[in-house]
Order: sequence, then structure tokens, then C-alpha cells
Amino acid sequence: MKTHEKITGQHLIDLGFQPRKWFKDAISYINSNDLDNDAMLAYLEQFRLPPMLDLHEVAVPFKVNIKAENELEEKNVDAVVSSMKVLMRTPTLVGGSIMPDACPTGPAGTIPVGGVAVAKNAIHPGLHSADICCSVMLSDFGKTDPKMVLDAAHASTHFGGGGRERDEQFRFPADLLEEFENNYFLRDNQMIQTARKQLGTQGDGNHFLFIGTSKKTGNTMMVTHHGSRGVGARLFDEGMKVAERYRKDLSEKTLKQNAWIPFDTEDGQNYWDALQIVRSWTKKNHECIHDATAKKLDVTIENRYWNEHNFVFKDGDLFYHAKGATPLDEKFLPDITGPRLIPLNMSEPVLIVEGKSTTNNLGFAPHGAGRNMSRTAHKKLKVDQTVQEVFDEETKGLDVRFYSNEIDITELPSAYKNAATVRSQMKEFGLGKVIDEVMPFGSIMAGDWQKNAPWKVKRRKKLERMKAAEAVKSEK
Repeated sequence: MKTHEKITGQHLIDLGFQPRKWFKDAISYINSNDLDNDAMLAYLEQFRLPPMLDLHEVAVPFKVNIKAENELEEKNVDAVVSSMKVLMRTPTLVGGSIMPDACPTGPAGTIPVGGVAVAKNAIHPGLHSADICCSVMLSDFGKTDPKMVLDAAHASTHFGGGGRERDEQFRFPADLLEEFENNYFLRDNQMIQTARKQLGTQGDGNHFLFIGTSKKTGNTMMVTHHGSRGVGARLFDEGMKVAERYRKDLSEKTLKQNAWIPFDTEDGQNYWDALQIVRSWTKKNHECIHDATAKKLDVTIENRYWNEHNFVFKDGDLFYHAKGATPLDEKFLPDITGPRLIPLNMSEPVLIVEGKSTTNNLGFAPHGAGRNMSRTAHKKLKVDQTVQEVFDEETKGLDVRFYSNEIDITELPSAYKNAATVRSQMKEFGLGKVIDEVMPFGSIMAGDWQKNAPWKVKRRKKLERMKAAEAVKSEK
């Protein structure tokens, strides 16, 4: 190749490089510095990719901490194990486990809820999913009347899609805002506006606010369950796009949902930092609701602790992706202040547990009761009863509320696995020791927020007033 000949993208393709974003800058550098053939090849070597990684010939072994106790559970367990076998052929994975609350979430190879997958030097966005840092926080309200706490919490929290109105928003901490602004994945203005509006909100689905009393002390305790809302969902989307670019370069045979970002890249470092920032935002999200409830009651919170159960945890060059699994080992929790929390369903206690890593649990426990069937299948089981009948039967003796005033029967106890089964399998497989229980008094969930959400009612009334005012003006 002549040194005076201008290099083009075709030259790089002929040399075996795939067209990428770096082509433009590399071509400009080569031509502006008039690199000869040897110098050009030496310069281009930094962009040469390693050989494609193939899938493991057989699935990496994983621990099965679940067993079926009836025909329905057999189908569930078979689906979970089959999906894990496909997942564990992903080249980066070196270990895994499934918990007693495991249930399938997608096509074969998709990590199930209740799954743990350990990767070497790689972060897999699809293995933590869109609900990044789904987590639980407990605050101890001492001997305060549980109904008073539930009423104050109802007036302080916010369920459903979207965020708070401007005049109801919590203050976004300046140091946290600075972290958002300095991270490649989080500095987008829309991301920051979402973080502002959704601070102090709990979303929908199985997210809840639970009030109960400690079996050990009798103190009233409040437990909230939610993740990073739209903030985490947006980060997940961006992470999956970046991971897909790496998948095309590193391992085309890897399933798209299992693509990864190498940790030892700038993208990997930025994504890891973004996860930690979103973790801080989510923790603050819980704190806003708990602190607002305490302020409304004018009481002092006696104790507080929290843990995520849907996140990526780092130990050296190993990344533990927990898709709905509670970290037992303290090494996974840099800000640990107490034991871990495992909610089951609204009529069962929230378990307070502690434990150590074993070869079975890999340092994790279940995150709840899980499901044996879809929401649609559950509704079909209840077709002979009215919604109110199902509600009355399953919440007897409890103060259960739906923030939207619309009951969602797919979040009632019968929609979930048998809590006693989960607890017995926790004991059988060594998945944490129960040291206390928060006995249920009542809870709040979103319900069918799209139908009759309080802020939608408020907005409709506001529009009605505006229209009425306009009508009065037009008549004058």
C-alpha cells in the first residue's frame, strides 16, 4: 500500500475490521499522520477484537434450592430449571442458583425470578432487568398505633405510574444530583427530570407499603417495597443497547437478553457507577416516604434497615446478578445496618433474616413468595367469585387498601406461592435464619391505578373547574 494513498473505510474492512464508530477517527488519524503500512497496522491493532466467544458446550452447574410439592409447582420448577440450563451456557457465567420462590419470566434462557447468575468480569443488564434495585426498607415506629402509622403512610406515599405534581415533590439532594450529572448513563435531562418527579413514589404491580408489629418486641414497623421506577427502567434500556453492541463483537451466539458489558471497559465502569447511583436514589426514595410518615405523626424512628433483592453485587472480579434474590452475605451490602427482609404476601409476616454464604445459596435467600401462575391464570381461577368476594375472603382481619381504590385480585395472597412451603424450603436448603417476624396489620398497594388513580381524579376535577371557568367567561 502506498503511503500517499488516502485510507478509506474499505481499506479497514479489507484488513478484517468490522465497521464501527471508531472508523471515522481512525481514518482521520492515519491520513493526517501519513502512517506507512507497518505503522498503520500497529495503530489499528488496538481496535482488533478477540475471537468470538462460543457458548459453553454444557450448562455451568447451578444449585437448585426448590422442589415441587404438587402438579402445578412441577410445571413451574421444570420451566425454571430448563430456562436456567440455557442461561448457564452464556460464556461469562461461572455459577448460579435458584431459590424456592423461583418462577419463569420469559423465553428459554431468560433468568427466572428467584435466580442468581455469577459472571466473571461482566455485567449483564438483562440479568438484573428493568426494575433495578427493587428493594425493601423497614422503619421501627416503636409503640405507635399501627392504624395511625398506616393512615399517615397512606397520606405520605404515592402509587401508580408517573410522578408527583411539582408542589408535592421531595427535594432532590444536591450531592445525588451532581452524581447524576457526572455519569454518562444518567446525565440526560429527561433522566434527571424523571428522578425528580418520581422521588417518593412506589409504582404499581407487587410493590407495597406494609404495616405490622414485631413478633419479638411488639413495636410497630413499616416496610416499603419498590425499585428505581422510571429511572432504573431508562438505565436498563441504555445498558441493553450498549450490551448488544458488545454481543455482536464478542459473542454473537449469546442470546440477546443475556448480552453483557465487559467491566474492564469505560462503558463497564460507567455502567457500574450508574448502578450504584441508582441504588442511592432508590434508597432515598424509600427514606422520603418513611421520613414523611414519621414527620406527619411527630414520632422518632427507632431503627431502620434495608436491602435490595434485584441488583448486581460485586465480589472481586465476580458479579452476582440477583433477579429477585435477597443478599444474605454482608459483603454484598456496603451500608448494612441490620438483618435482611423477606416479604411473603399481605396476609403473612415479613421475615427478618440473617445468614452466611454456603455452596448452596451462594450468599442469597428468596426475595418473597413468588408465583406458580400468571396473573391471567389466577383471574380464571376466581371467575366464579366477584372481586369483592375474593377480597373479603383473603384479607379478613386486615386493613388492606388499594391506593387507586380499585382492587387488584392478582396481588391478593392466593396469587402467590404457599408461604409455608417457601419457609420450609428456606430451612431445608439453608437459605437464611428467621430471627423475627413482622406480623401483618395492613398494607397499601397500587391497585388498578390506570382506572381511578387519586391524582387522575384530582386532574379531572381541575380540568372540570377550568372548563367551567372558561364557560363563565364566554357567557359574559
